[in-house]
Amino acid sequence: MTDEFAFAPGSIAVDAGATVTWENTGSVGHTVTAYEDGIPADAAYFASGGFDSEEAARGSVNGGIVEAGETYEHTFETSGEYGYFCVPHEGSGMTGTVRVRDP
Repeated sequence: MTDEFAFAPGSIAVDAGATVTWENTGSVGHTVTAYEDGIPADAAYFASGGFDSEEAARGSVNGGIVEAGETYEHTFETSGEYGYFCVPHEGSGMTGTVRVRDP
């Protein structure tokens, strides 16, 4: 996560069971928030801050912020494509994709 309001890289591919770590290398706080309709139907929802839904994450004031120098991680157990975004910077195009393949 960068000060350019981007996830770098914006798209990655990993094997099922892999843990992905997002690191905020900038000075601005960001979130990692899954689009509920952008993840496989049987996959676990994920969001920094531990929210259990996109609605809860969007409704939180400053909840789930990953501050400069901090990290957030999630283990992807289910294969498929996962779309995610930064709540405060979604309008600036801060979105990403994790593609999870069967090992």
